Amino acid sequence: MATKIAVIGAGIVGSTASYYLSKEPNIELTIFDEGVGQGTKASAGIISPWLSRRRNKKWYRMVKEAAAFYPDFLNQVMEGEPVPSNVYNKVGTLLFKSNPSYLDDMLDIGLKRREDAPEIGELAILSPEEIKDKIPIYDKDHSAVWASGGAKVDGGQLVHLLLEKVKENQATIIEERADLTVLDNGKYQVASESHTDTFDKVVLANAAWLGQTLEPLGYDVDVRPQKGQLAELEYDFNYNTNSKDWPVVMPEGESDIIPFDDGKIVIGATHEDEMGYDLEVTPELLASMVESANKAFSSIVSADSVTNYRTGTRAYTSDYAPFFGHVPNLNNVVAASGLGSTGLTAGPLVGKILYELITNQKPSLPLDDYPISNYIQLK
Repeated sequence: MATKIAVIGAGIVGSTASYYLSKEPNIELTIFDEGVGQGTKASAGIISPWLSRRRNKKWYRMVKEAAAFYPDFLNQVMEGEPVPSNVYNKVGTLLFKSNPSYLDDMLDIGLKRREDAPEIGELAILSPEEIKDKIPIYDKDHSAVWASGGAKVDGGQLVHLLLEKVKENQATIIEERADLTVLDNGKYQVASESHTDTFDKVVLANAAWLGQTLEPLGYDVDVRPQKGQLAELEYDFNYNTNSKDWPVVMPEGESDIIPFDDGKIVIGATHEDEMGYDLEVTPELLASMVESANKAFSSIVSADSVTNYRTGTRAYTSDYAPFFGHVPNLNNVVAASGLGSTGLTAGPLVGKILYELITNQKPSLPLDDYPISNYIQLK
């Protein structure tokens, strides 16, 4: 008899867990996701965690392992076919600092971390002329740290790719919000507006909405929403190189610059802590962010070229640490949350870990380093 598993939440974590589960024989899989406000679909990410000054060693281990996991994961998903460049592309990263002496510090950090993370690739401080060779629109006079192993990923495109694979594997996707109920027989009812069913096991990957699922069951959940907004710009550069091959740019502040195919550039994202689940676009705030990119990187980048806005909701804990594991006192229920702005980097690895846990395999990272009981507790 097949094991019935429900996945609630189909962002990067849930869609990855679903991808692995859908490949398993003897599992009947159903995914629930309303899709409104999902952080992954709104996001464009930079896979380049190695030059962070964040001191949390457990966090760094997670993102380092996740960045190394990405290429193999996507090659597996694509079954030997090329990974679409509008999904993921290893193009390198340029890191800028307002104080030039900090570049030497960043280079030293990178060189030390490369000893156990060779995927960082080539490291160097590039001159303005060398930067312009890589991105012709660069017109400032600042140097930057170059890491050739950096990559860019479009969250919405990646989730779409994974869910298409899940559908091919005959899983059911319900595009509705779902509620969880504990049944007396040790199983679980998951109910949406149009679909109610009973499941043996449940994966909770609904990020900032995890509290809405578990609080009715008597839990305190230390997860809060954070609003993030991005701006999309489009250009006809008429350069010899396609913008899909341009590296990603990390100036100081929130105005990361992520070039995609055919002249599309994504800038962002904001980090808004007091907005709850609000999804209203704030054009004036994004215009200010684009102007910061203009001052830091290129005068060709302007709010006049904005063609689209993205807005979504991230999940953070009170101490900004992620967690994953078995939900206390709920047999056969696993959860993850708190990935914040590193969700696109860490998401595939954390999704794989939820798959490993719900199928009784050894997780790829030690659970004690990311303790779920610190953030999910019975009242």
